Amino acid sequence: MEKAILGKKLGMTQVFDLDGKVTPVTVILAGPCTVVQKKTTEKDGYDAVVVGFGETKEKSKNKAELGLFKKAQVEVKKYLKEFKLDNYADLQVGSEIKCSVFQENDLVDVTGTTKGHGFSGNIKRWNAHRLKMTHGTGPVHREVGSLSANSTPSRVFKNHKMPGQYGNEQVTKQNLKVVKVDAERNLILVKGGIPGSKDSLVSICSAKKA
Repeated sequence: MEKAILGKKLGMTQVFDLDGKVTPVTVILAGPCTVVQKKTTEKDGYDAVVVGFGETKEKSKNKAELGLFKKAQVEVKKYLKEFKLDNYADLQVGSEIKCSVFQENDLVDVTGTTKGHGFSGNIKRWNAHRLKMTHGTGPVHREVGSLSANSTPSRVFKNHKMPGQYGNEQVTKQNLKVVKVDAERNLILVKGGIPGSKDSLVSICSAKKA
């Protein structure tokens, strides 16, 4: 992983190029992130940095996290995440990672948590068809329908698409293009949509499969 930063999804808008072509983009408030801890091969078995993002109150953190911030002598942060970065040696505890690490036309992977829809039926969860509205079908028309193959094998097959929890899971969208970087306002504009609702936490990393 070459470059990475934490951010907050602000919403979507559109950008016009010189030819008048419109590009839908997602606006992300990226950083600044503060290095809270450096993990080393001698002590932890691998090299990595723990970065903090977002402001919060001390009472919202437990004693272990408060001790980490106190040892690093940095302000308490809302989110903590660990990254393995190429410029590990250049980063020190207390230094900042800003959105300027990314440039226009960079390819990135964006990870976020999708919107939770609770317990959902087959039509919403799996885009299934509803049952017929006539010829004796009903009274429920949005039910699952047949689940198995009659008397043989007399059971429901594994991985059968059924109602259940929908959303609220970690999803990564790969190879998204950075359209614009506004270093003054800590904004990164990424082409297309990304997982999550507004104000949700996202992580932006260099594309692994570029």
